Amino acid sequence: MDGAIDGRYFLIVLGMALVTYLPRVVPLLLLANRPLPAIVRDWLALLPPALMGALVAQAVLVPGGNVDLSLANPYVLPAVVSLITAWRTGSLGLTVVVGMAAAALGHRFLGS
Repeated sequence: MDGAIDGRYFLIVLGMALVTYLPRVVPLLLLANRPLPAIVRDWLALLPPALMGALVAQAVLVPGGNVDLSLANPYVLPAVVSLITAWRTGSLGLTVVVGMAAAALGHRFLGS
C-alpha cells in the first residue's frame, strides 16, 4: 500500500461515523422547538441517576467479574457509607468526601 489509504477503509470509517452520528442528530432535528409532554420530560429526568446507579452498582458489586456481596469486597463498605450520606444529606460534595474517607480508612485499618 506504500502508505496510501485504501478507499475501502475510508468508506468503513465514514459508515461508522454516520451510524454513530445519525441516531443522535435525527431526534435532535425532529424534536427541536417542540415541547415534550410532561410525562416524557419526567421520564427523561430519571435517566441520569438510573444510569449512574447502574454503573456504580456494577463497579461495586461485581469487582472482578464475579458478584461479591461480602464485607471482604473493599468497595462495599465505602459504597454503603456513601449511600447513607447521600440519602441523609443530599449533598454530592459531602457524599464524595465521606465516601473517599471511608475507602481510605477501610484500606488503612481493614487492609482491604
